[in-house]
Formats: sequence, structure tokens, C-alpha cells
Amino acid sequence: MKVGFIGLGTMGASMASNLQAAGHALCVHDVRREAAAPHVAAGALWRDNPRQVAEAVEVMFTSLPGPREVEAVALGADGLIHGLRAGSAWFDLSTNAPSLVRRLHAVFMEKGVAVLDAPVSGGPRGARTRKLALWVGGDREVYDRHKPVLDAIGDRPYYVGPIGAGSVAKLVHNCSGYAIQTALAEVFTLGVKAGVDPLVLWKAVRQGAGGRQRTFDRLVDQFLPGSFDPPSFTLTLAHKDVSLATALGRELGVPMRLANLVLEEMTEALNRGWGHRDSRVAMLLQEERAGVRIAVPPEKIREALEQDA
Repeated sequence: MKVGFIGLGTMGASMASNLQAAGHALCVHDVRREAAAPHVAAGALWRDNPRQVAEAVEVMFTSLPGPREVEAVALGADGLIHGLRAGSAWFDLSTNAPSLVRRLHAVFMEKGVAVLDAPVSGGPRGARTRKLALWVGGDREVYDRHKPVLDAIGDRPYYVGPIGAGSVAKLVHNCSGYAIQTALAEVFTLGVKAGVDPLVLWKAVRQGAGGRQRTFDRLVDQFLPGSFDPPSFTLTLAHKDVSLATALGRELGVPMRLANLVLEEMTEALNRGWGHRDSRVAMLLQEERAGVRIAVPPEKIREALEQDA
């Protein structure tokens, strides 16, 4: 296909190169013309602004720093809105605000152009090796039609739902990662200050239940089905464990902000009379605060796991 690509930074440069390697005719633009040199040397066409790129292609990709840059490329004086033709499609690979991609979707739909949000995950190495997840929101038929092009960018394209759904998935993924990162920094400083060598500690905890399990696989038991009985590990026992850890932190003078917040959550859950239930039952408190109820039928979860395998 004739493919346009705007944003040849750390991630975008590799994704654009993979599109070329798959045989697509590439037309490119970046705020730094020198960033496009490898792609032009490999046969890509350079254009001086987003509009000129859009006029030359059937499908458009952007990989930009954030919402402000995406909006400028889309709606600026020489933006995509002035160049993309009816029947074409634009996939935004940026980590973006769902509200913006929904607004752009509505604006471009008036011109007959399909907008899909398709943020990626895998980092620079994944972009180079095509080991990327793409979470796509938008029209399912447009996604299916362009699936071969998406396959050239990453090995795990996944249709999430209507416009904006891909961006929501990306924000959930990234925010959880940084929250876990902060928690790991907290507990590792506790372990090291308590006298355990950091490498030895890391090797040890990787063998535990949490270390052997993928992060989001933990949601399959209890939380996703919304069933906390019978318990796998009771809230009372979990509360005891976190109490001991925070007590050790006080003894050693290690700040334990997140762990103390966890302890508060567990204490509130205990005061609800949930001590005999699974420790994950404390997660119901956040469901109450958010005003949502999560209860996925177990057979649907099994089906999803089988498909993933």
C-alpha cells in the first residue's frame, strides 16, 4: 500500500522502517528532516508537511509525543485534514488522550476519513524487532481491512473497541506499570536496608507467586469474575503480612507510603467483615468508589485465555 508516516523519533523510525521492509511504499515527514534520511535512502519519499504526505497515500500513520502535537499535525494549516481523501484511514500510534482522538474521529468522519487510535507497547527494542502490541480503537471493518499493514508494525495488533478504546487500554497499561514500579522501589529499599543483598533479593522474589505470574494474569482469579469465595489466601492473613512489612519499615526508618495505603485498604475491608474472604476482596472498595461493578463470566475468561494461548 501507499503508506504515510509522520514522526520518525525513537519509536516511529523503527516502525516506519518495518513498513518499508514489508514492501509498502512509504512517504514520510518529521520536524527534523535528517531523521528521515535512512528511510529516504531506502526508497521512501520525503514531503515537506503533513498535508503533502496525506495527499500521496492511502493510509496514514502518526507517532508523535502527545496530544498537542497530534492535534497540530491533524488540524494545522497544512494538516492531515486538508490532504486525506474520502475512503482513506489514519492510525494514530501515539499515546494520546481518548477525548482528543474521539473529537478528531468526528471531524475527519465528515470528510469520509476513518480515524483509529492505535497506541503501541514494546519500547524501542520492540519497535526495532516488531515485537509490539498495538491496541486499536475505531471501526472494526477498517481495522480488519488494514490488519496486514498493522502486522508489519507489530506482532500483536489487537482490536479493543470503538474509537478511544485503544488509548484507554494504553493508559491503563502504562499507569499500572509506573505504579508497580514505585511500589517495587519502596519494597526493595526495605529489603536492602534490612540487610539483604539486592541481587540475591531480586533472585529470591522472582521465584515467588508474584514473580512467576504475568502482572495482569493476577486479575483472572477472583477480581475479573467478581468472586472472592472460597479464598485462595484470606484477607486476614494478607493484612498480617502487610502489617509486618510496614512495621519493619518503621523499625528501619524506611518510608512506606504505598504499603501503608495498602494496609489502610485492607483494614477498611476487614472492618466490613471480609476477613475470611480472599485477600483480593479489598479491591471491591475501589469498585465502589469508581461506581463500577466487574463480574466477567468464568467461561468468557477461559475462552479469552485459550485464544491468547
